Amino acid sequence: MKKDIARLTVSQFAKLHHVNKRTLHYYDSIGLFSPKFKGDNDYRYYDYSQSMDFEFILMLKEVNLSIEEIKAFVHGFDEEKFLEMAKAKQKEIGEKIEKLRRVKAVLSQKQEQLLLCQNINDMDIRIENFRKEELLTVPYKFENDDFMEVFRYVQDTWSPEQYRNGIGSYISLEKASEGQFESYDGLYSPVLKREKNGQVVKRPGGKYLCGYLKGPWSRLPVLYDKMFSYAREHSLLLTGYAYEKGMNDFMIGSEENYVTQIAIKIHNIPDS
Repeated sequence: MKKDIARLTVSQFAKLHHVNKRTLHYYDSIGLFSPKFKGDNDYRYYDYSQSMDFEFILMLKEVNLSIEEIKAFVHGFDEEKFLEMAKAKQKEIGEKIEKLRRVKAVLSQKQEQLLLCQNINDMDIRIENFRKEELLTVPYKFENDDFMEVFRYVQDTWSPEQYRNGIGSYISLEKASEGQFESYDGLYSPVLKREKNGQVVKRPGGKYLCGYLKGPWSRLPVLYDKMFSYAREHSLLLTGYAYEKGMNDFMIGSEENYVTQIAIKIHNIPDS
Protein backbone atom coordinates (compact mmCIF):
# COMPACT_ATOMS: atom_id res chain seq x y z
CA MET A 1 0.00 0.00 0.00
CA LYS A 2 2.79 2.44 0.86
CA LYS A 3 4.44 1.74 -2.47
CA ASP A 4 1.19 2.65 -4.26
CA ILE A 5 0.77 5.83 -2.24
CA ALA A 6 4.29 6.94 -3.25
CA ARG A 7 3.30 6.77 -6.90
CA LEU A 8 1.25 9.49 -8.59
CA THR A 9 -0.59 9.58 -11.88
CA VAL A 10 0.08 12.40 -14.31
CA SER A 11 -3.07 14.16 -13.13
CA GLN A 12 -2.14 13.81 -9.46
CA PHE A 13 1.41 15.01 -10.01
CA ALA A 14 0.21 17.97 -12.09
CA LYS A 15 -2.28 18.95 -9.38
CA LEU A 16 0.37 18.63 -6.66
CA HIS A 17 2.66 21.06 -8.46
CA HIS A 18 -0.03 23.38 -9.88
CA VAL A 19 0.84 22.77 -13.53
CA ASN A 20 -1.12 21.61 -16.54
CA LYS A 21 -0.95 17.95 -17.56
CA ARG A 22 0.12 19.09 -21.02
CA THR A 23 3.25 20.57 -19.47
CA LEU A 24 4.22 17.20 -18.02
CA HIS A 25 3.49 15.44 -21.32
CA TYR A 26 5.64 17.99 -23.15
CA TYR A 27 8.56 17.66 -20.72
CA ASP A 28 8.33 13.89 -21.07
CA SER A 29 8.30 14.05 -24.87
CA ILE A 30 11.48 16.15 -25.06
CA GLY A 31 13.32 14.08 -22.48
CA LEU A 32 13.46 16.80 -19.83
CA PHE A 33 11.42 15.15 -17.07
CA SER A 34 9.65 11.79 -17.24
CA PRO A 35 7.61 9.52 -14.93
CA LYS A 36 9.81 7.15 -12.92
CA PHE A 37 7.63 4.03 -13.03
CA LYS A 38 5.58 2.05 -15.49
CA GLY A 39 2.74 -0.02 -14.01
CA ASP A 40 1.48 -3.44 -15.03
CA ASN A 41 -1.35 -1.64 -16.81
CA ASP A 42 1.20 0.27 -18.88
CA TYR A 43 0.25 3.49 -17.05
CA ARG A 44 3.19 5.67 -16.08
CA TYR A 45 3.62 7.02 -12.58
CA TYR A 46 5.65 9.71 -10.91
CA ASP A 47 7.25 9.19 -7.54
CA TYR A 48 7.02 11.63 -4.64
CA SER A 49 10.82 11.72 -4.64
CA GLN A 50 10.66 13.41 -8.07
CA SER A 51 8.88 16.44 -6.62
CA MET A 52 12.04 18.31 -5.60
CA ASP A 53 13.61 17.62 -9.00
CA PHE A 54 10.53 19.03 -10.69
CA GLU A 55 10.46 22.11 -8.46
CA PHE A 56 14.10 22.70 -9.41
CA ILE A 57 13.06 22.67 -13.06
CA LEU A 58 10.21 25.11 -12.34
CA MET A 59 12.61 27.45 -10.55
CA LEU A 60 15.00 27.46 -13.51
CA LYS A 61 12.07 28.17 -15.80
CA GLU A 62 10.97 31.09 -13.58
CA VAL A 63 14.39 32.74 -13.99
CA ASN A 64 13.96 32.50 -17.77
CA LEU A 65 16.45 29.77 -18.61
CA SER A 66 15.81 28.10 -21.95
CA ILE A 67 14.70 24.47 -22.19
CA GLU A 68 18.15 23.50 -23.46
CA GLU A 69 19.83 25.28 -20.54
CA ILE A 70 17.51 23.55 -18.07
CA LYS A 71 18.17 20.15 -19.67
CA ALA A 72 21.90 20.73 -19.32
CA PHE A 73 21.56 21.27 -15.55
CA VAL A 74 19.11 18.39 -15.08
CA HIS A 75 21.06 15.77 -17.01
CA GLY A 76 24.63 16.86 -16.33
CA PHE A 77 24.83 19.19 -13.34
CA ASP A 78 27.90 21.43 -13.49
CA GLU A 79 28.61 23.16 -10.19
CA GLU A 80 30.71 25.97 -11.64
CA LYS A 81 28.19 26.77 -14.37
CA PHE A 82 25.36 26.74 -11.83
CA LEU A 83 27.23 29.12 -9.51
CA GLU A 84 27.92 31.44 -12.44
CA MET A 85 24.27 31.32 -13.52
CA ALA A 86 23.02 31.87 -9.95
CA LYS A 87 25.21 34.97 -9.54
CA ALA A 88 24.04 36.45 -12.84
CA LYS A 89 20.37 35.74 -12.17
CA GLN A 90 20.51 37.21 -8.67
CA LYS A 91 21.87 40.43 -10.15
CA GLU A 92 19.16 40.41 -12.83
CA ILE A 93 16.41 39.76 -10.25
CA GLY A 94 17.78 42.53 -8.01
CA GLU A 95 17.62 44.99 -10.90
CA LYS A 96 14.03 43.97 -11.65
CA ILE A 97 13.06 44.39 -7.98
CA GLU A 98 14.62 47.86 -7.93
CA LYS A 99 12.79 48.81 -11.13
CA LEU A 100 9.47 47.59 -9.69
CA ARG A 101 10.18 49.58 -6.52
CA ARG A 102 10.54 52.71 -8.62
CA VAL A 103 7.38 51.91 -10.59
CA LYS A 104 5.50 51.47 -7.30
CA ALA A 105 6.77 54.86 -6.11
CA VAL A 106 5.54 56.51 -9.33
CA LEU A 107 2.10 54.89 -9.00
CA SER A 108 1.88 56.06 -5.39
CA GLN A 109 2.76 59.61 -6.46
CA LYS A 110 0.17 59.60 -9.27
CA GLN A 111 -2.47 58.32 -6.85
CA GLU A 112 -1.66 61.06 -4.35
CA GLN A 113 -1.79 63.76 -7.03
CA LEU A 114 -5.11 62.56 -8.41
CA LEU A 115 -6.67 62.52 -4.94
CA LEU A 116 -5.46 66.08 -4.42
CA CYS A 117 -6.97 67.15 -7.76
CA GLN A 118 -10.36 65.93 -6.59
CA ASN A 119 -10.28 68.37 -3.66
CA ILE A 120 -9.04 71.62 -5.16
CA ASN A 121 -10.70 74.50 -6.98
CA ASP A 122 -9.43 76.72 -9.75
CA MET A 123 -7.06 79.42 -8.43
CA ASP A 124 -6.79 77.79 -4.99
CA ILE A 125 -3.85 79.08 -2.96
CA ARG A 126 -2.48 77.12 -0.02
CA ILE A 127 0.58 76.85 2.19
CA GLU A 128 1.89 73.28 2.10
CA ASN A 129 4.78 71.40 3.62
CA PHE A 130 7.22 69.84 1.12
CA ARG A 131 9.89 67.28 1.88
CA LYS A 132 13.45 67.78 0.67
CA GLU A 133 13.76 66.32 -2.81
CA GLU A 134 16.39 65.72 -5.46
CA LEU A 135 15.43 66.97 -8.92
CA LEU A 136 17.00 66.14 -12.26
CA THR A 137 17.11 69.36 -14.26
CA VAL A 138 17.92 70.39 -17.83
CA PRO A 139 17.83 73.90 -19.35
CA TYR A 140 14.83 74.69 -21.55
CA LYS A 141 13.59 78.09 -22.70
CA PHE A 142 9.93 77.40 -23.66
CA GLU A 143 10.14 79.72 -26.63
CA ASN A 144 6.72 78.47 -27.78
CA ASP A 145 3.83 76.51 -26.26
CA ASP A 146 4.25 73.42 -28.44
CA PHE A 147 3.80 70.52 -26.00
CA MET A 148 4.94 67.98 -28.60
CA GLU A 149 8.24 69.82 -28.96
CA VAL A 150 8.73 69.73 -25.19
CA PHE A 151 7.93 66.03 -25.03
CA ARG A 152 10.29 65.18 -27.89
CA TYR A 153 13.04 67.06 -26.09
CA VAL A 154 12.35 65.10 -22.90
CA GLN A 155 12.36 61.80 -24.82
CA ASP A 156 15.76 62.65 -26.29
CA THR A 157 17.12 63.66 -22.89
CA TRP A 158 15.84 61.19 -20.28
CA SER A 159 14.88 57.54 -20.11
CA PRO A 160 11.15 56.61 -20.28
CA GLU A 161 11.34 55.42 -16.68
CA GLN A 162 12.55 58.86 -15.61
CA TYR A 163 10.12 61.08 -17.49
CA ARG A 164 7.18 58.86 -16.52
CA ASN A 165 7.93 59.96 -12.98
CA GLY A 166 6.63 63.39 -13.94
CA ILE A 167 7.92 66.46 -15.73
CA GLY A 168 7.76 70.01 -14.49
CA SER A 169 9.26 73.38 -15.35
CA TYR A 170 10.92 76.01 -13.21
CA ILE A 171 11.38 79.74 -13.54
CA SER A 172 13.13 82.33 -11.41
CA LEU A 173 10.96 84.49 -9.17
CA GLU A 174 12.39 87.58 -10.84
CA LYS A 175 11.14 86.48 -14.27
CA ALA A 176 7.78 85.33 -12.90
CA SER A 177 7.16 88.55 -10.98
CA GLU A 178 7.98 90.60 -14.09
CA GLY A 179 5.83 88.42 -16.34
CA GLN A 180 8.74 87.12 -18.41
CA PHE A 181 7.18 83.73 -19.12
CA GLU A 182 8.65 83.47 -22.60
CA SER A 183 11.99 82.33 -21.11
CA TYR A 184 11.83 79.61 -18.44
CA ASP A 185 14.97 78.34 -16.74
CA GLY A 186 14.45 74.65 -17.42
CA LEU A 187 12.65 71.36 -16.92
CA TYR A 188 12.81 69.07 -13.92
CA SER A 189 11.83 65.57 -12.89
CA PRO A 190 12.07 63.99 -9.41
CA VAL A 191 15.13 61.74 -9.42
CA LEU A 192 14.46 58.02 -9.77
CA LYS A 193 18.03 57.11 -10.63
CA ARG A 194 21.08 58.97 -11.86
CA GLU A 195 20.87 59.87 -15.55
CA LYS A 196 23.78 60.87 -17.79
CA ASN A 197 21.86 63.93 -19.00
CA GLY A 198 20.87 66.62 -16.56
CA GLN A 199 22.10 68.17 -13.34
CA VAL A 200 20.82 66.99 -9.97
CA VAL A 201 19.75 69.79 -7.64
CA LYS A 202 18.33 69.56 -4.15
CA ARG A 203 15.04 71.36 -3.64
CA PRO A 204 14.85 72.24 0.06
CA GLY A 205 12.06 71.00 2.24
CA GLY A 206 9.77 73.24 4.26
CA LYS A 207 6.78 75.51 3.68
CA TYR A 208 5.79 76.33 0.12
CA LEU A 209 3.18 78.70 -1.24
CA CYS A 210 1.16 76.61 -3.69
CA GLY A 211 -1.31 77.74 -6.30
CA TYR A 212 -3.54 75.52 -8.46
CA LEU A 213 -4.87 76.22 -11.93
CA LYS A 214 -7.60 74.28 -13.70
CA GLY A 215 -7.45 74.81 -17.44
CA PRO A 216 -4.97 75.93 -20.10
CA TRP A 217 -1.47 77.18 -19.30
CA SER A 218 -2.30 80.56 -20.86
CA ARG A 219 -3.97 81.51 -17.53
CA LEU A 220 -0.85 80.85 -15.44
CA PRO A 221 0.15 84.55 -15.28
CA VAL A 222 -3.17 85.27 -13.55
CA LEU A 223 -2.42 82.63 -10.91
CA TYR A 224 1.08 84.03 -10.38
CA ASP A 225 -0.39 87.50 -9.78
CA LYS A 226 -2.79 86.08 -7.19
CA MET A 227 0.02 84.21 -5.45
CA PHE A 228 2.29 87.27 -5.30
CA SER A 229 -0.62 89.34 -3.95
CA TYR A 230 -1.32 86.67 -1.32
CA ALA A 231 2.35 86.72 -0.29
CA ARG A 232 2.33 90.52 0.11
CA GLU A 233 -0.92 90.49 2.08
CA HIS A 234 0.45 87.85 4.49
CA SER A 235 4.00 89.27 4.67
CA LEU A 236 5.52 86.13 3.16
CA LEU A 237 9.04 86.30 1.78
CA LEU A 238 9.35 84.01 -1.25
CA THR A 239 12.67 82.61 -2.39
CA GLY A 240 14.28 80.40 -5.03
CA TYR A 241 12.38 79.26 -8.10
CA ALA A 242 8.74 78.74 -8.95
CA TYR A 243 8.18 75.06 -9.73
CA GLU A 244 5.32 74.17 -12.06
CA LYS A 245 4.01 70.67 -12.69
CA GLY A 246 0.96 68.98 -14.13
CA MET A 247 -0.96 67.11 -11.45
CA ASN A 248 -3.18 64.97 -13.67
CA ASP A 249 -1.51 65.06 -17.09
CA PHE A 250 -1.47 61.25 -17.20
CA MET A 251 -5.26 60.90 -17.34
CA ILE A 252 -6.87 64.00 -18.85
CA GLY A 253 -8.49 64.13 -22.25
CA SER A 254 -9.14 67.86 -22.42
CA GLU A 255 -6.97 70.91 -21.71
CA GLU A 256 -9.88 72.39 -19.73
CA ASN A 257 -9.47 69.65 -17.11
CA TYR A 258 -5.71 70.06 -16.77
CA VAL A 259 -4.54 70.87 -13.23
CA THR A 260 -1.23 72.70 -12.77
CA GLN A 261 0.51 73.31 -9.46
CA ILE A 262 2.88 76.21 -8.82
CA ALA A 263 5.09 75.82 -5.73
CA ILE A 264 7.36 78.56 -4.32
CA LYS A 265 9.52 78.25 -1.17
CA ILE A 266 8.55 80.53 1.72
CA HIS A 267 11.66 81.86 3.42
CA ASN A 268 10.25 83.41 6.58
CA ILE A 269 7.95 80.69 7.97
CA PRO A 270 9.63 78.24 10.38
CA ASP A 271 9.91 74.76 8.82
CA SER A 272 8.06 71.99 10.63
